[in-house]
Amino acid sequence: MHTRTIPSSGAALPVIGCGTWLGFDVGRRPEEKPSRGEVLQALFDAGGTVVDSSPMYGSAEAVVGELLQAADARGKAFIATKVWTSGRQAGIDQMEHSMALLRTQHIDLLQVHNLVDWRTHLATLREWKAQGRISYIGVTHYTESAFAELEQVMRTETLDFVQLNYSVEQRAAADRLLPLAAGRGMAVLVNLPFGGGKAVRMLRERPLPGWAADIGCESWNQVLLKFVLSQPAVTCVIPGTSNPRHMRDNARAGEGDVPPPTFWQGKL
Repeated sequence: MHTRTIPSSGAALPVIGCGTWLGFDVGRRPEEKPSRGEVLQALFDAGGTVVDSSPMYGSAEAVVGELLQAADARGKAFIATKVWTSGRQAGIDQMEHSMALLRTQHIDLLQVHNLVDWRTHLATLREWKAQGRISYIGVTHYTESAFAELEQVMRTETLDFVQLNYSVEQRAAADRLLPLAAGRGMAVLVNLPFGGGKAVRMLRERPLPGWAADIGCESWNQVLLKFVLSQPAVTCVIPGTSNPRHMRDNARAGEGDVPPPTFWQGKL
């Protein structure tokens, strides 16, 4: 799998990861946990590392922590999670709880989820980064309606990462936010790369076009992920899945040629 550089550190990050919203919220359905372990193994086998979660995602953090410990795979994962509450002490308590659920003393990336009380939490995140408890800090959102506020934060704050939505269905980030991230030296995680599923539903009945093979794609998922990766400012795409076969399919989008943004004109 290809890697791209995290600007603030120079470290390499594989370009396809895994989101855990909905798919890993199976704490009350233990019979489903083995398949989620297979998803993580498929990610690691393909060379991926990024596993993105949040306290908002129900039992996902706990499930990820349990599965990584059971497989002795913590060292294979770049764990990204979030703080999603208001108030300094509430944020600290939540992040401590996330570490306990994830069964780790160190989190690779902590993000302020959907910009909730971001000023308060960024101050804490900077303290934790200085203490070595986390490696990177960032902010997230998932709707284009929040892009104006997200842009303001990106312009005024020093961040390692920004996480945002970008897809065939939702292309607005390419206008201002992706160039801004590149200019400000911020790595970019992309959520909702399938447009929340809209693009997949729209395309699944269509045959794969001949040009897909030219860029090494064997499925529409791979085409849609390479569309996102065509933006050079994108560091890693984190499609969510609960299906190991889908994880393997998604991961293959991180291999082979990645066309430039102009390639897609008239195609998608």
